[in-house]
Amino acid sequence: MSLIKIEDIAHVRFSAPDLDEMERFVVAFGLSPMRESEDLLIARGAGPWPVLHVTERGEARFVAIGFRAESLADLEKLAASEGASVEDLNWPGGGKVVRLTDPDGILVEVVAGQVQAQTLALPEEPQRNTARAYPRQRLRVRLAPGPSTVLRLGHAVLEVSDFRRSEAWYKARFGFVTSDEIEAAPGFAIGAFLRCDRGDTPTDHHTLFLLQSPRAPALNHAAFEVTHFDDLRLGHDHLARDGRTPAWGIGRHILGSQIFDYWKDPFGNELEHWTDGDLFTVEDGSNTASLQDLLGVQWGPAFPNSL
Repeated sequence: MSLIKIEDIAHVRFSAPDLDEMERFVVAFGLSPMRESEDLLIARGAGPWPVLHVTERGEARFVAIGFRAESLADLEKLAASEGASVEDLNWPGGGKVVRLTDPDGILVEVVAGQVQAQTLALPEEPQRNTARAYPRQRLRVRLAPGPSTVLRLGHAVLEVSDFRRSEAWYKARFGFVTSDEIEAAPGFAIGAFLRCDRGDTPTDHHTLFLLQSPRAPALNHAAFEVTHFDDLRLGHDHLARDGRTPAWGIGRHILGSQIFDYWKDPFGNELEHWTDGDLFTVEDGSNTASLQDLLGVQWGPAFPNSL
Protein backbone atom coordinates (compact mmCIF):
# COMPACT_ATOMS: atom_id res chain seq x y z
CA MET A 1 0.00 0.00 0.00
CA SER A 2 1.27 3.46 -0.89
CA LEU A 3 0.98 6.55 1.29
CA ILE A 4 -1.20 8.31 -1.27
CA LYS A 5 -2.24 7.87 -4.90
CA ILE A 6 -1.40 10.84 -7.06
CA GLU A 7 -3.83 11.70 -9.84
CA ASP A 8 -1.36 13.07 -12.42
CA ILE A 9 1.89 14.86 -13.09
CA ALA A 10 1.56 18.59 -12.39
CA HIS A 11 4.60 20.53 -13.59
CA VAL A 12 8.29 20.58 -14.38
CA ARG A 13 10.55 23.32 -13.03
CA PHE A 14 13.78 24.66 -14.51
CA SER A 15 16.20 27.51 -14.02
CA ALA A 16 17.76 29.48 -16.87
CA PRO A 17 19.91 32.61 -17.15
CA ASP A 18 17.71 34.28 -19.80
CA LEU A 19 13.97 34.22 -19.12
CA ASP A 20 13.22 36.27 -22.24
CA GLU A 21 14.73 33.54 -24.41
CA MET A 22 12.87 30.83 -22.50
CA GLU A 23 9.63 32.78 -22.92
CA ARG A 24 10.14 32.97 -26.68
CA PHE A 25 10.65 29.22 -26.76
CA VAL A 26 7.58 28.27 -24.69
CA VAL A 27 5.41 30.48 -26.91
CA ALA A 28 6.77 28.73 -30.02
CA PHE A 29 6.21 25.37 -28.29
CA GLY A 30 2.53 26.18 -27.70
CA LEU A 31 2.38 27.21 -24.04
CA SER A 32 0.97 30.45 -22.63
CA PRO A 33 3.56 32.27 -20.50
CA MET A 34 3.05 34.54 -17.50
CA ARG A 35 5.85 36.67 -16.10
CA GLU A 36 5.23 36.60 -12.36
CA SER A 37 8.33 38.71 -11.73
CA GLU A 38 11.66 39.51 -13.35
CA ASP A 39 12.97 36.22 -11.94
CA LEU A 40 10.03 33.86 -12.49
CA LEU A 41 8.36 32.65 -15.70
CA ILE A 42 5.32 30.37 -15.49
CA ALA A 43 3.51 28.80 -18.44
CA ARG A 44 0.18 27.01 -18.68
CA GLY A 45 -1.54 25.07 -21.43
CA ALA A 46 -5.06 25.25 -22.84
CA GLY A 47 -6.37 22.87 -20.19
CA PRO A 48 -7.59 23.81 -16.71
CA TRP A 49 -4.32 23.48 -14.79
CA PRO A 50 -2.73 26.86 -14.07
CA VAL A 51 0.94 25.79 -14.02
CA LEU A 52 2.72 23.29 -16.29
CA HIS A 53 6.19 24.74 -16.91
CA VAL A 54 8.15 26.93 -14.49
CA THR A 55 11.47 28.69 -15.03
CA GLU A 56 13.32 30.73 -12.41
CA ARG A 57 16.35 32.87 -13.14
CA GLY A 58 19.65 31.11 -12.49
CA GLU A 59 22.11 28.61 -13.85
CA ALA A 60 20.62 26.46 -16.63
CA ARG A 61 19.39 23.23 -15.03
CA PHE A 62 16.42 21.03 -14.22
CA VAL A 63 15.08 21.93 -10.76
CA ALA A 64 12.04 19.79 -9.87
CA ILE A 65 9.22 17.53 -10.98
CA GLY A 66 5.70 18.09 -9.64
CA PHE A 67 2.82 15.67 -9.07
CA ARG A 68 -0.80 16.44 -8.19
CA ALA A 69 -2.36 14.80 -5.14
CA GLU A 70 -6.08 14.08 -5.02
CA SER A 71 -6.74 16.24 -1.96
CA LEU A 72 -5.26 18.48 0.70
CA ALA A 73 -5.89 15.67 3.17
CA ASP A 74 -3.58 13.42 1.14
CA LEU A 75 -0.98 16.16 1.09
CA GLU A 76 -1.11 16.45 4.87
CA LYS A 77 -0.86 12.66 5.21
CA LEU A 78 2.22 12.63 2.97
CA ALA A 79 3.85 15.47 4.88
CA ALA A 80 3.26 13.82 8.25
CA SER A 81 4.74 10.53 7.10
CA GLU A 82 7.81 12.15 5.51
CA GLY A 83 8.47 14.69 8.23
CA ALA A 84 7.91 17.48 5.71
CA SER A 85 5.86 20.67 5.87
CA VAL A 86 2.80 21.73 3.90
CA GLU A 87 3.60 25.11 2.36
CA ASP A 88 1.63 27.70 0.43
CA LEU A 89 2.16 27.48 -3.31
CA ASN A 90 2.65 31.05 -4.43
CA TRP A 91 1.92 30.49 -8.11
CA PRO A 92 -1.20 31.13 -10.21
CA GLY A 93 -4.00 28.96 -8.85
CA GLY A 94 -2.53 28.94 -5.36
CA GLY A 95 -2.87 25.71 -3.42
CA LYS A 96 -0.40 23.90 -1.21
CA VAL A 97 2.83 21.97 -1.82
CA VAL A 98 4.94 19.35 -0.04
CA ARG A 99 8.55 19.12 -1.16
CA LEU A 100 10.43 15.82 -0.94
CA THR A 101 13.80 14.61 -2.21
CA ASP A 102 14.05 11.27 -4.00
CA PRO A 103 16.97 8.83 -3.54
CA ASP A 104 19.04 10.61 -6.22
CA GLY A 105 18.43 14.06 -4.77
CA ILE A 106 15.75 15.03 -7.32
CA LEU A 107 13.31 17.56 -5.87
CA VAL A 108 9.72 16.28 -5.99
CA GLU A 109 6.92 18.82 -5.44
CA VAL A 110 3.49 17.36 -4.63
CA VAL A 111 0.68 19.89 -4.99
CA ALA A 112 -3.03 20.01 -4.14
CA GLY A 113 -5.81 22.56 -3.83
CA GLN A 114 -4.96 24.54 -6.95
CA VAL A 115 -7.82 26.58 -8.38
CA GLN A 116 -8.41 25.54 -11.95
CA ALA A 117 -8.03 28.10 -14.70
CA GLN A 118 -10.48 28.81 -17.51
CA THR A 119 -9.98 26.31 -20.32
CA LEU A 120 -8.74 27.94 -23.52
CA ALA A 121 -10.13 27.28 -26.99
CA LEU A 122 -8.88 24.12 -28.71
CA PRO A 123 -8.45 23.80 -32.46
CA GLU A 124 -11.05 21.67 -34.18
CA GLU A 125 -9.87 18.33 -35.56
CA PRO A 126 -10.87 17.97 -39.21
CA GLN A 127 -12.97 15.01 -40.18
CA ARG A 128 -10.95 12.30 -41.91
CA ASN A 129 -11.94 10.34 -44.97
CA THR A 130 -10.63 6.77 -44.98
CA ALA A 131 -11.18 3.67 -47.07
CA ARG A 132 -13.81 2.58 -44.53
CA ALA A 133 -15.83 5.79 -44.37
CA TYR A 134 -16.02 9.22 -46.00
CA PRO A 135 -17.58 11.53 -43.39
CA ARG A 136 -16.05 14.71 -44.86
CA GLN A 137 -18.04 15.50 -47.99
CA ARG A 138 -18.21 18.80 -49.84
CA LEU A 139 -15.80 20.25 -47.25
CA ARG A 140 -12.15 21.23 -47.54
CA VAL A 141 -9.41 20.89 -44.92
CA ARG A 142 -7.73 24.24 -44.27
CA LEU A 143 -5.30 24.42 -41.37
CA ALA A 144 -3.85 27.64 -39.98
CA PRO A 145 -0.07 27.67 -39.48
CA GLY A 146 1.23 28.31 -35.99
CA PRO A 147 2.32 26.62 -32.76
CA SER A 148 0.75 23.44 -31.48
CA THR A 149 -1.91 23.87 -28.81
CA VAL A 150 -0.53 22.24 -25.66
CA LEU A 151 -3.32 20.88 -23.48
CA ARG A 152 -1.42 19.54 -20.47
CA LEU A 153 1.76 17.93 -19.20
CA GLY A 154 1.48 14.17 -19.66
CA HIS A 155 4.67 12.56 -18.36
CA ALA A 156 8.35 12.95 -17.54
CA VAL A 157 11.35 10.65 -17.78
CA LEU A 158 13.90 10.69 -14.96
CA GLU A 159 17.35 9.16 -15.23
CA VAL A 160 18.25 7.51 -11.92
CA SER A 161 21.30 5.75 -10.52
CA ASP A 162 19.50 2.67 -9.15
CA PHE A 163 16.22 1.80 -10.88
CA ARG A 164 14.93 -0.62 -8.24
CA ARG A 165 15.64 1.79 -5.40
CA SER A 166 13.88 4.66 -7.17
CA GLU A 167 10.97 2.47 -8.26
CA ALA A 168 10.38 1.40 -4.65
CA TRP A 169 10.55 5.01 -3.44
CA TYR A 170 8.04 6.38 -5.96
CA LYS A 171 5.63 3.46 -5.68
CA ALA A 172 5.62 3.52 -1.86
CA ARG A 173 4.68 7.19 -1.76
CA PHE A 174 2.53 7.78 -4.85
CA GLY A 175 0.88 4.49 -5.81
CA PHE A 176 2.36 4.07 -9.28
CA VAL A 177 1.58 0.92 -11.26
CA THR A 178 4.01 -0.59 -13.77
CA SER A 179 2.80 -0.57 -17.37
CA ASP A 180 5.94 -1.90 -19.07
CA GLU A 181 9.19 -2.90 -17.38
CA ILE A 182 12.27 -2.63 -19.59
CA GLU A 183 14.69 -5.56 -19.52
CA ALA A 184 18.23 -5.10 -20.85
CA ALA A 185 18.58 -8.89 -20.51
CA PRO A 186 16.19 -11.57 -19.25
CA GLY A 187 15.54 -10.87 -15.58
CA PHE A 188 17.61 -7.65 -15.57
CA ALA A 189 15.41 -4.54 -15.57
CA ILE A 190 16.83 -1.06 -16.13
CA GLY A 191 13.61 0.96 -16.09
CA ALA A 192 9.85 1.04 -16.20
CA PHE A 193 6.91 3.03 -17.49
CA LEU A 194 4.72 3.82 -14.47
CA ARG A 195 1.08 4.91 -14.59
CA CYS A 196 -1.16 6.35 -11.91
CA ASP A 197 -3.48 4.04 -10.00
CA ARG A 198 -6.89 5.56 -10.78
CA GLY A 199 -8.81 2.33 -10.18
CA ASP A 200 -11.23 1.68 -13.03
CA THR A 201 -10.69 5.14 -14.54
CA PRO A 202 -8.45 4.85 -17.63
CA THR A 203 -5.19 6.78 -17.29
CA ASP A 204 -2.13 7.42 -19.44
CA HIS A 205 0.13 4.44 -20.15
CA HIS A 206 2.81 6.35 -18.26
CA THR A 207 3.04 9.41 -16.07
CA LEU A 208 6.60 8.69 -14.99
CA PHE A 209 9.37 6.68 -16.61
CA LEU A 210 12.40 5.76 -14.51
CA LEU A 211 15.57 4.81 -16.40
CA GLN A 212 18.82 3.66 -14.82
CA SER A 213 21.55 5.79 -16.37
CA PRO A 214 25.15 6.90 -15.78
CA ARG A 215 23.92 10.50 -16.29
CA ALA A 216 21.77 10.34 -13.16
CA PRO A 217 20.27 12.35 -11.72
CA ALA A 218 18.78 14.01 -14.78
CA LEU A 219 15.56 14.86 -16.56
CA ASN A 220 15.59 12.99 -19.84
CA HIS A 221 12.52 14.81 -21.15
CA ALA A 222 9.09 16.16 -20.27
CA ALA A 223 6.14 15.45 -22.56
CA PHE A 224 3.17 17.73 -23.31
CA GLU A 225 -0.07 16.55 -24.90
CA VAL A 226 -1.31 18.44 -27.95
CA THR A 227 -4.82 18.29 -29.36
CA HIS A 228 -4.46 15.99 -32.38
CA PHE A 229 -2.08 14.82 -35.11
CA ASP A 230 -2.54 17.81 -37.43
CA ASP A 231 -1.92 20.10 -34.47
CA LEU A 232 1.33 18.25 -33.70
CA ARG A 233 2.42 18.46 -37.33
CA LEU A 234 1.67 22.20 -37.49
CA GLY A 235 3.69 22.70 -34.33
CA HIS A 236 6.60 20.78 -35.82
CA ASP A 237 6.68 23.05 -38.86
CA HIS A 238 6.32 26.16 -36.70
CA LEU A 239 9.25 25.20 -34.45
CA ALA A 240 11.36 24.41 -37.52
CA ARG A 241 10.58 27.81 -39.06
CA ASP A 242 11.45 29.42 -35.74
CA GLY A 243 14.91 27.88 -35.89
CA ARG A 244 14.46 25.55 -32.92
CA THR A 245 16.51 22.39 -32.42
CA PRO A 246 14.78 19.08 -33.29
CA ALA A 247 15.67 15.99 -31.27
CA TRP A 248 13.56 13.09 -32.63
CA GLY A 249 10.37 12.73 -34.63
CA ILE A 250 7.78 12.73 -35.97
CA GLY A 251 6.95 9.06 -35.29
CA ARG A 252 4.78 6.62 -33.35
CA HIS A 253 6.20 4.86 -30.31
CA ILE A 254 5.72 1.15 -29.62
CA LEU A 255 5.34 1.43 -25.83
CA GLY A 256 2.53 3.86 -25.08
CA SER A 257 1.65 4.03 -28.81
CA GLN A 258 1.68 7.84 -28.87
CA ILE A 259 2.68 9.95 -31.85
CA PHE A 260 5.75 11.92 -30.75
CA ASP A 261 7.89 14.91 -31.68
CA TYR A 262 10.89 15.90 -29.52
CA TRP A 263 12.63 19.30 -29.39
CA LYS A 264 15.39 20.97 -27.38
CA ASP A 265 14.80 24.27 -25.60
CA PRO A 266 17.53 26.96 -25.73
CA PHE A 267 19.16 25.58 -22.57
CA GLY A 268 19.40 21.92 -23.58
CA ASN A 269 16.22 20.57 -21.94
CA GLU A 270 14.27 18.13 -24.08
CA LEU A 271 10.50 18.56 -24.44
CA GLU A 272 8.08 16.36 -26.33
CA HIS A 273 4.82 17.02 -28.12
CA TRP A 274 2.59 13.92 -28.17
CA THR A 275 -0.92 12.82 -29.04
CA ASP A 276 -3.00 9.62 -29.29
CA GLY A 277 -1.48 7.64 -26.41
CA ASP A 278 -2.69 4.45 -24.73
CA LEU A 279 -5.01 4.53 -21.71
CA PHE A 280 -5.26 1.71 -19.16
CA THR A 281 -6.97 0.95 -15.87
CA VAL A 282 -5.33 -0.72 -12.87
CA GLU A 283 -6.85 -4.05 -13.95
CA ASP A 284 -4.80 -4.05 -17.17
CA GLY A 285 -1.74 -5.15 -15.26
CA SER A 286 1.93 -4.98 -16.23
CA ASN A 287 4.18 -6.24 -19.01
CA THR A 288 7.86 -6.66 -19.76
CA ALA A 289 9.52 -5.20 -22.84
CA SER A 290 12.95 -4.94 -24.43
CA LEU A 291 15.29 -2.05 -25.21
CA GLN A 292 14.30 -2.50 -28.83
CA ASP A 293 10.65 -2.00 -27.85
CA LEU A 294 11.62 1.08 -25.84
CA LEU A 295 13.58 2.79 -28.61
CA GLY A 296 11.82 1.33 -31.63
CA VAL A 297 9.06 2.99 -33.63
CA GLN A 298 5.98 1.75 -35.44
CA TRP A 299 6.70 4.38 -38.06
CA GLY A 300 8.98 7.39 -38.26
CA PRO A 301 12.72 7.99 -37.94
CA ALA A 302 14.88 5.63 -35.91
CA PHE A 303 16.09 6.64 -32.48
CA PRO A 304 19.01 9.04 -33.10
CA ASN A 305 21.52 7.13 -30.93
CA SER A 306 22.56 3.51 -31.44
CA LEU A 307 21.53 0.89 -28.82
